[in-house]
Amino acid sequence: MNAILPRLRHDKNETLGAFLVYDDLKKVFECKTLELPWKGNQLSISCIPGRKYWVNHRTSKKHGKHLEIEDVEFRTVILIHVVNYVKDLEGCVGVGKTYADLDGDGILDITSSRDTLDELIAIVPKKGMPLQII
Repeated sequence: MNAILPRLRHDKNETLGAFLVYDDLKKVFECKTLELPWKGNQLSISCIPGRKYWVNHRTSKKHGKHLEIEDVEFRTVILIHVVNYVKDLEGCVGVGKTYADLDGDGILDITSSRDTLDELIAIVPKKGMPLQII
């Protein structure tokens, strides 16, 4: 298994993309992603740089079961977790089914995050998998 996260739209408010998981050449999972805008990989206000990473399972009191993106240069604890609004991110990646302006502020939010993350966690191998962010 391996994953690709192509970033499809960047603006001053957010970065929107897709999370695609493949088993060899067969796509087995796809969802939407929500991240902070690119601000030079600055702590807590920027998405992380595009490159190859490793994703592993993780559990915490705050987020319950989720995933962690490891070996992010100059950053720690970059997670893939439940989120609906970009204002609730601090450099992590939120996943969901669709985009919608949930709070009417003109910025796209992400829907069905808990269900989407649960589906993703179920297919990520226990030993983790590579992730290419592009």
